[in-house]
Amino acid sequence: MMKFIQYLQENPAFIQLLKDKKISLVGVTSLQQKAIVEAYENNVCLGSLGWRPL
Repeated sequence: MMKFIQYLQENPAFIQLLKDKKISLVGVTSLQQKAIVEAYENNVCLGSLGWRPL
């Protein structure tokens, strides 16, 4: 999953295709795919959740 997220970071055009449901992710459940799309739609501040960069 981490490699896939990294791929989306490097190829943001695929994020829009996911949002438009023009592509699907093999081996990823619909719930996981929805979470991925929502993560890119929202500006989440991980610092407020206790996450800190290494």
